[in-house]
Order: sequence, then structure tokens, then C-alpha cells
Amino acid sequence: MVRRTKEDAQETRNRILDIAVEVFYRQGVAQTSLNDIAREAGVTRGAIYWHFANKVDLFDAMLERLICPLKINSSEREAQLAVDPLGFVLSATAEFIDNMTNDAGFRRVFEIFWHKCEYVGEMANLRDSHLDEGKNHIDIIEHALALAQEKGQIGRQLTPHQATIGLIALIDGLLFNWTKNPELFPLSDYAPRIIDVWLAGLGVRDRPGLAASV
Repeated sequence: MVRRTKEDAQETRNRILDIAVEVFYRQGVAQTSLNDIAREAGVTRGAIYWHFANKVDLFDAMLERLICPLKINSSEREAQLAVDPLGFVLSATAEFIDNMTNDAGFRRVFEIFWHKCEYVGEMANLRDSHLDEGKNHIDIIEHALALAQEKGQIGRQLTPHQATIGLIALIDGLLFNWTKNPELFPLSDYAPRIIDVWLAGLGVRDRPGLAASV
């Protein structure tokens, strides 16, 4: 009975988060109240407060549900990096683009984060905490590209940090503009080809590129 109660509570929590994504996406975060989410989820406002302290807490939980391709067990990650650091970066990038292209729920969270939220007050604090998490992702990619240089997988035209910032700026720029206007270009076709050409500038040769893996 206790296990069933915990499962029911988790199901309710997940349903609230699923509905929150839909309502935030439709109305924007500032224009959405917890009452709006409760009403659409078919639960009481008290049920929401049972799981989340406030709207900011709910928004944070929505972001935390995202599964980043870089968030794998550190020992497993290091094992992959030891064998093929460039392959690790390409695989994570391909998975991220695939999620954005084919997983509507995953994509909508980023659209909300980028286009449908005003970051002031408590929301600004929340954004800053996720920027810290982003710094961790930067460190992982930089480490991978440093190893890729040591193995001769990429050239030394840029430092590992410069190459990391360039790659992230390219990916973020493509995704930000595509989510703002999907009719501007087909992401699944353009992004891998553009990234492959950028990587060629780092000396990547004679291996399947990102376009071959998505």
C-alpha cells in the first residue's frame, strides 16, 4: 500500500509537470498561475503545493527532468573519453539535436526557457543556477576536446576552451533560431552539415561526421 501510494504521488507529480509544460508553452510563464496548471491537470492547488513550493520550484523541476546527453556516470564518461573523445562529443551533439527534432516535450521546455520566460526576481536566480550547470557541461566538452587534440583527432588551431565555446555558440545559435522560427530551416538537415563543416576547420578528417549519425 505504501509503495502504491508513492507511485501514485510520483504519477501525480509527473502529470503536473507535463501539464505545466503545455500551459507555460501556450501562455508564457509570467501569465501562468498555479491555479491554471491545477485546473488543467485536474488536481487541486493543494496537490501542487504538496509537490512544489511555488511556481519557481515547479519551473525548476521541469528543467531538471531534461536528460542531457552529457549527464552520464562519470566513470562511464571517462571510459568513453579515453577511447574516442571526439566521438563522445559528436555522439552527445547528435543525441541532443535528435531530441530537439523528434521529442516535442523536450523541445518545448527549451522553447519555454528561451522564448517564453522573463528572468527577473526569483526567476533570475533560477536562471543563474542553471548557468552554473551549463558551466559544468562546458568543462566536460573542453576536457573531451583537449583529449581529442592529444590524440590528434582535431588540430590545434584553437585552444580546447576556444573550440568548446565555438561549438556551443554554433549549436545554441542554430537551436535558438530554429525554435523561434522552425520554418527558417530544417534543423535535422542543416545542423549536422553546418557543424561538420565547422569541425572540418579544426582538422577533423576521414571519419563519419555528425550528418552521418542523425
